[in-house]
Amino acid sequence: MESLRIEIINPKAKRLLKNLADMELIKIKKETVKFDFSELLDKLRSQSENTPSLDEITKEVESVRKARYEK
Repeated sequence: MESLRIEIINPKAKRLLKNLADMELIKIKKETVKFDFSELLDKLRSQSENTPSLDEITKEVESVRKARYEK
């Protein structure tokens, strides 16, 4: 069995693939992509010049939480 990843550009192609699956010539599986929070941060940081560090983000979150609970 061979697996391929396909990007569908035209909706007609999706219909064709569905027909092939109905004829049991192919099997369609949806792929789920999971990102770890640190991986997401790394990805976002690579796209920006001045990004906060994880410590800076943590301090900001803690200060917002502290202000919220003091009310």
